[in-house]
Amino acid sequence: MQYTIRGVPKSVDSALRERARRRRKSLNEAAIEALAEGAGVDGEPRKRRHLGDIAGTWKRDKGVDAALAAQHEIDGDLWK
Repeated sequence: MQYTIRGVPKSVDSALRERARRRRKSLNEAAIEALAEGAGVDGEPRKRRHLGDIAGTWKRDKGVDAALAAQHEIDGDLWK
């Protein structure tokens, strides 16, 4: 199947070119791999980080609590 993709952002172009360079593949091969991974059809299960080692380790902090509470305050002047 032949595709033409327009309007590729510079950040995506740079990432794909870096991926191709690192894996010693053509830009076309790197793009196809990235599309397959994004579509969930690459055949390889996506590696996910298990967060069990940090779950439940949050420590209360008055400064953080105050900052979060301030974010929930509504500025009436902004909503006129």
